[in-house]
Amino acid sequence: MEASSTSLKRLKFGKLKVVRRRLLQRYEHQPFISCLAGFYSCRWKRYQRRRTEPGKCCCKTRECVFSPLLVGAFCFSLIFLYMWSEAKNDYNNFDWYNYGNLGFWFLWSLVLLIVAAILFTYITLLLVLAMCLLSEGQQLYLHWSHKIGTFLVLGFSITALFILSVLWGDQWKTVRLSFQITAPYLHIGAITIMVLLSWPVALHAIRAHKKVVQVIIVGPYLAILLFLFLIPLGMYSPCIREMGTLGPKPALIGHRGAPMLAPENTEMSFQKTIEHGADGLETDVTISYDGVPFLMHDSTLRRTTNIKEVYPNDTAQNAALFSWDTLQELNAGTWFLKDKPFSCMGSLSRADQNQAMNQSIYKLSNFLRLADSQNKVVIFDLYRPPEKHPYRNSWINRTLEVILNESGIRPHLVLWLEDDMRSFVQSVAPGFQQTIGRKAPVEDLLMDNIVKLNLAYTEMSSEDIRKYAERNITTNFYVISEPWLFSLAWCSGAHSVTTNAVHTLKNLSQPLFLMTPQQYNIMWILTDLTSVLLISLIFALHWWRERSFSCCAHDDDPMLESGTYNKFRTELSDMPATMA
Repeated sequence: MEASSTSLKRLKFGKLKVVRRRLLQRYEHQPFISCLAGFYSCRWKRYQRRRTEPGKCCCKTRECVFSPLLVGAFCFSLIFLYMWSEAKNDYNNFDWYNYGNLGFWFLWSLVLLIVAAILFTYITLLLVLAMCLLSEGQQLYLHWSHKIGTFLVLGFSITALFILSVLWGDQWKTVRLSFQITAPYLHIGAITIMVLLSWPVALHAIRAHKKVVQVIIVGPYLAILLFLFLIPLGMYSPCIREMGTLGPKPALIGHRGAPMLAPENTEMSFQKTIEHGADGLETDVTISYDGVPFLMHDSTLRRTTNIKEVYPNDTAQNAALFSWDTLQELNAGTWFLKDKPFSCMGSLSRADQNQAMNQSIYKLSNFLRLADSQNKVVIFDLYRPPEKHPYRNSWINRTLEVILNESGIRPHLVLWLEDDMRSFVQSVAPGFQQTIGRKAPVEDLLMDNIVKLNLAYTEMSSEDIRKYAERNITTNFYVISEPWLFSLAWCSGAHSVTTNAVHTLKNLSQPLFLMTPQQYNIMWILTDLTSVLLISLIFALHWWRERSFSCCAHDDDPMLESGTYNKFRTELSDMPATMA
């Protein structure tokens, strides 16, 4: 009888040693958990934190209420970061808009991108810490300082998105276009995140004792996962196409020349464009007070000349109200070296710096002679002079006079964009390529002898491009400087693009993203199958681990029955290191 009692005690002691050994495997991770809890909760001491008891909620009620705010801050900061990073093509326009309101040039677009990246990284780290703590079975408690930070990130992201939507709503069209390039990669990224999330989801779902709790945990997860599995069915991209169906590379038209390499709308800028192999030149034409058409984009001379130094009292005056002799006195290049209008500008050589510093305002007739000598097409926005200007009502006649009589450019090189007096222009210069800046029914375009559309890139549609091309009407999109956007225009069938980055886009030999439907289907199916396998293995692993822990709680030992056993397991995981 005594021997039997001794055997029973040894058996119980053996079971306790098995439980203790398995739980101490978790205790060995305490330094890692200390770091996680320290950064997330500022609870560096072991006694300050608690493990989540099996089947119990992972945090207190207040923390549960705050969790959606943390997730919301992550989502909104991600949306803002993605939106603003895809807006890089238009950073110069954003900075130009701020210059008009603030009166000085600064790369606000780059600052905003850096702030968005920092805020998103901060919130992402908090979520990663939370997921790691959940994976280790720890209770969540976000420190008050992080809660304040979360509110700041959420408030900033929502405010920024609202302001940009009001002032710059077309940027959402850019986001929509970007999905035609990035969607396959975003899909893989989202599936990867779901695989990582399966670890804490499986842990807490397997530990839950009630079926209702398990459904609450696993149900939303599986619903989101199923949605991600099926979302490629609704995806469209012109860059997913059969082999051999890709059209020719779009022609490149330099927007105000090469404004990343030289001061815009100057002789140097157009020479740089020609050196890099552009097919055409784009500019803006204003008429001086004495009737000389010259190149200037802004309504004033403040941004692109040194008028502040020469005529400080006339900085706000319209550029068309100056005489040509006065305009010739101004320097049109020093601002470029001082303000550096593009964040991605490379360093200029000493020779280029000296040349840029000596640029002056460029006359239209000289611009046209340069284009004709290099056999480059030209397209320009023609600005009507303000009230009380001598050429207010004869601006088109004066411009035609310069084009036809003074410049000597061959008419077929001119893409005539101005809508006013179009029929008169056609009668005087039938050789011009009539171009329009908006979409219209094909029949109306043919009636007006339109041969080219000049559209904002946000209006890009492969279906419309194909429809116009069938009637020999080509399409040009402006302003496209980012390689991904140029790739999309190429896949969509655009004939040409107006760009700030001729020197970059000329090097693209094929679109950045291009695959056949079969290749995409294989990538999609393999991604989904691999994720299903990994998630199933993770759930199976957690089920096996919990089953291994609970196997010792069977037989007749009341101390190891579920409730007492779970309490013992929780307490043992937090015991001092000396007991190890």
